[in-house]
Amino acid sequence: STCDPALRPIIRRRARSLPTLPERRKRAAVPCRVPGCQSRMNRVRFADALGLELTEVKVFQTGEDPSIPLHVLSRLSINSDLWYSSSDLEFTMQCLVPDFQQPADCMDFSSRLQEQQVCLERVSSSDLGLSGTIQVRNIAFEKRVSVRYTFNQWQSLHEVCAHWRSSIPEKNGQDQVDVFTFFLPVPPFLLQLCSVVQFAARYQVSGQEYWDNNGGKNYSLTCRTHALKMPRECEESWIHFI
Repeated sequence: STCDPALRPIIRRRARSLPTLPERRKRAAVPCRVPGCQSRMNRVRFADALGLELTEVKVFQTGEDPSIPLHVLSRLSINSDLWYSSSDLEFTMQCLVPDFQQPADCMDFSSRLQEQQVCLERVSSSDLGLSGTIQVRNIAFEKRVSVRYTFNQWQSLHEVCAHWRSSIPEKNGQDQVDVFTFFLPVPPFLLQLCSVVQFAARYQVSGQEYWDNNGGKNYSLTCRTHALKMPRECEESWIHFI
């Protein structure tokens, strides 16, 4: 005798197989016997997001020229000009260009950091705004780094917080430096020729406040026209750069 429950046989059902192609054709050919029902074979139609047909049949009469869209003709004309041109393709775009040398590339960067406790390291511009890095001396663990900036010569101002990225040793090997990153959003309508963005770095620690304002001049970037060149062999993909 045992306490295990009695085993029961497992009943398995076999799934019905899909009918073969001849059988499906035979069934589809049988008309529906329901009164008023008009049986027909199913058709699949492909449409775009608006429900319009993906293809359109156009019948041309003898001697009738097809209508070619203007954007196709203009693209063919541009590609033809690029093909026969011996020089590189050149076009211009507007972007913010720093009016100062990158502080990290200056010889007095370490001395400025020792004196100010905070110093801008690098800044770069893109279509979305300005991004950069700031170095601060590790005076205390609790600290706050921010960037104050303006688009209209300080008639109004904005401020964004910088975020800690890493810690690195100073050149003397004894003290430590914290690296913070920041991003300043720049609206596209402000990217006009000669428009200026100004900013300064702010460092708050142990109840003290330190600034890096580029020696009282503030860091500024001016919107200028920047020329870009593309080799002639890339004319097929030039449109991706615009």
